[in-house]
Amino acid sequence: MTDRPLYAELGFTDAEWGLLTGLPQSVLTAASAATPDSARKTRAESAAGLDRISDGRASASPLVAAVAAAAVAEAGDPEIGEEAPVIEPADPAGYAADVVGRAAEVAALLAAKASAADAETYRHWLVEIADEVVGAASSGGLLGIGGETVTESERSFRDDLAQALAG
Repeated sequence: MTDRPLYAELGFTDAEWGLLTGLPQSVLTAASAATPDSARKTRAESAAGLDRISDGRASASPLVAAVAAAAVAEAGDPEIGEEAPVIEPADPAGYAADVVGRAAEVAALLAAKASAADAETYRHWLVEIADEVVGAASSGGLLGIGGETVTESERSFRDDLAQALAG
């Protein structure tokens, strides 16, 4: 038995672990903010993203399972009815650019310190979070009719994220 924190056991520093555990919620926020929506749609997007983050706890990847557990502990566990606060960045485009930049940092970090399987699973999980959020509520239209399921700005964020994570 050791007193070392889990992130140290996985080979990461405190700062690196903060980057890894903070990015899933940031991806959720940036994906949701990519297209302005009603409060109801934003809540639906946030709930869908938090569910996908929570699902990561059951991952076969020890890294993803540990990151997801830490992220859920911070944001709230949807399985017991907790809701994460809905964050609406003042500058959604700037926030998205920051998240994509952090994703590129994470890709380099994972390439240096994680197994290939853990790195691939983590990257895929983040893109799944973005996909889940942008697909959770249609935008535009009238009374839910005629809107776009995924807008161009949402698609663009998702694609930029995937590209940054690919390295």
